[in-house]
Amino acid sequence: MPVNTSLANEVWCRYAWLRDNGHLDFVKKSTVCEDFFVGLQWDPNDLALLKSYRRPALTINKIISTVSNVMGEQIFNRTDIAFKPRNEGATSEIADALTKVFMQIGDNNQLNWVRSDVFADGIVGSRGFFDVRLDFTDSLRGEVRIEQLNPKNVLIDADADEYDPDKWGDVIITKWMSPDQIEMLYSKADADLLRGRQDSYFPYGYDSIDRDRDRFGHPRSMYTYNTGPDSGDNNTRNIRVIERQWRKLDRVLHFVDVDTGDTRMVPADWDAQRTAAHLSQNPNLALTKKMVQRIRWTVVADNVVLHDDWSPYKHFTVVPYFPHFRRGRTVGLVENLIGPQELLNKVSSQELHVVNTTANSGWKVKRNALQNMSAAELEQRGAQTGLVLELDEINNAEKIQPNQTPSGLDRISYKAEEHIKAISGVSDYMQGFAREDVAAKSVQTNKQSGQANLAKVMDNMNRTDFILARNILDIVQEYYTEQRLLYITTDRLTNTTEQLTVNQPTPEGTIINDLTLGEYAVVVTNQPERDTFEETQFDQAVRLRTEAGVQIPDKYIIQSSRLKDKAEIVKELEGDQNSPEAQAAAQLKQRASEAEVTKLEAEAMQKQSDAQLKQAKSQKELAAIGQDSGQDEMAMEQYKLEAEMAMEQQKMDQEFALKKEQMEREFALKREQMAAEMQLKREQAAADTAIKQQQARERAMAQRVAAVEQAKNQPRPAAKPKNPNPTPK
Repeated sequence: MPVNTSLANEVWCRYAWLRDNGHLDFVKKSTVCEDFFVGLQWDPNDLALLKSYRRPALTINKIISTVSNVMGEQIFNRTDIAFKPRNEGATSEIADALTKVFMQIGDNNQLNWVRSDVFADGIVGSRGFFDVRLDFTDSLRGEVRIEQLNPKNVLIDADADEYDPDKWGDVIITKWMSPDQIEMLYSKADADLLRGRQDSYFPYGYDSIDRDRDRFGHPRSMYTYNTGPDSGDNNTRNIRVIERQWRKLDRVLHFVDVDTGDTRMVPADWDAQRTAAHLSQNPNLALTKKMVQRIRWTVVADNVVLHDDWSPYKHFTVVPYFPHFRRGRTVGLVENLIGPQELLNKVSSQELHVVNTTANSGWKVKRNALQNMSAAELEQRGAQTGLVLELDEINNAEKIQPNQTPSGLDRISYKAEEHIKAISGVSDYMQGFAREDVAAKSVQTNKQSGQANLAKVMDNMNRTDFILARNILDIVQEYYTEQRLLYITTDRLTNTTEQLTVNQPTPEGTIINDLTLGEYAVVVTNQPERDTFEETQFDQAVRLRTEAGVQIPDKYIIQSSRLKDKAEIVKELEGDQNSPEAQAAAQLKQRASEAEVTKLEAEAMQKQSDAQLKQAKSQKELAAIGQDSGQDEMAMEQYKLEAEMAMEQQKMDQEFALKKEQMEREFALKREQMAAEMQLKREQAAADTAIKQQQARERAMAQRVAAVEQAKNQPRPAAKPKNPNPTPK
């Protein structure tokens, strides 16, 4: 693009303002937190001073174990994303298809691992960021790409007081790039323009160019830079590229569903022909112009504009994670643990120093009284075992009595560790340090109580997942408009893969799994901790089966267990159940059961018919009686007969229900017996096979031993005499 000094200057000024008004403070804080996390916890000046006095400087890194435990909580409690219809134009079928598309996008981007990395950035440095955009590397139609961003390279709106980026005015992503990288991503002309300036200067000074590999957030002093035209510094390696996404009003075309009134912006990369074709395929759609807030996307390198156009997305590509967010301020876990960690390190170092000085507290010696060593040698060797001093007078050398270890010094270390636990919310139960005499249920209860302290941290991660899924949903509905064949892993246990075709046109003019129509809501659900969840499910399934008599199939009990090869067991079990013999037996039993039920129903119908016949006969008799006797007696006999028939009908219903229930139980019992017999046969067959193999190995070994013994006992043949006159060949 041509040089636009005004636009480049606007972007640079915004970057510099955000950099100097809060972002550099965040970078410094984040750097300190990262140092403490990896174990760099001493101030260099303090460390040098202790070293000069030969005093210990211990690092008891409690932060990394505490924070790693919180990371584990996130891994064990990951989320599932689903979509549900939100208006009349949406359907449950399309919602299910969108859910599967999201699963496929997550698998392609290894979303679980990327999510864990972003979560770690947040709890360590207080900020973590996803980047969501279309990637055309592997497909011309574009695939959703999800990446982790370095939080130090993301500058958020300093005036933002909302968690959701849709409420921000702008966001900036900055990175160092070489001219070759700029040429590959943008244009050769822009890269050549920047290369041509290496021999002169860059307008925006020290932070615009990277001459000596200084990193963002750690700029060298201004005095070390000479950016004038005569500086002679021609060692430019990287140039700062600033990518700004900011909001601006614009009037744009929208599709309108005339039936529901829903509107959706026409994708920015669609031309008039493609828009018209989409309208012809969807007769219920119309076009209209609306004033909306769009995102402008501007990329500059120094004063060169590399890109300036409307963003193809409805949202910023940046999705944040903040463990704690309060009116624009972000707080992680590590920064509040720095004080207790420093206290623990210093107190532990002091304890070790006291122990060291107890052995060699010093000596008192009369001047010129030492014969076999100097005072300096005594200072170094005074604590050695077997030291011998030669003195003119025996009483001239005295050992200085060491100070006693200050009482309560160990309590300070204990308090420091307790402060770390209290501030982080990570208790001994969450770290797995429960006593052996504590019941498992009590341990789980205490662990859940400790997890409540981290509820906000985990809840904000769920909020981030919601924003991430919402942004991906909008990208899919806007750009996944053509027919696609997707492969989705639906069952992790058996690695079951399902094929899904979306936006598939039919000869009738309709589209199957049209992802572009309808509005859908994002549903975020937490996956329970795997070990606890599986144990609970397995225990409940077994108890329901053994105590309550609920006929839970073997497949589901095995799936809820913690067996190592449960997937293979389920497959084998399903294969046995699907075998011809098993299917034939099951069909036979089912037919017998159906025949029994038919018999019971026939008996019930016969009894009902007999009752009706009896009732008709009785009514005829009562009619005859009624002519001779009064109406009161006839009514009494009628009431009595109806009561007897009702009792008879109730008795028949109870007998039928009882027999049916008994037959179902017998059928279930026979099915379990058949499964047990089949399992026993498999185990017996496996055992027989193992025995036969062992016997074969033993026979082979015996044959080899016999062959060796026979070879040993067989006499060796005598040596043949040499032929003095061999026959010429």
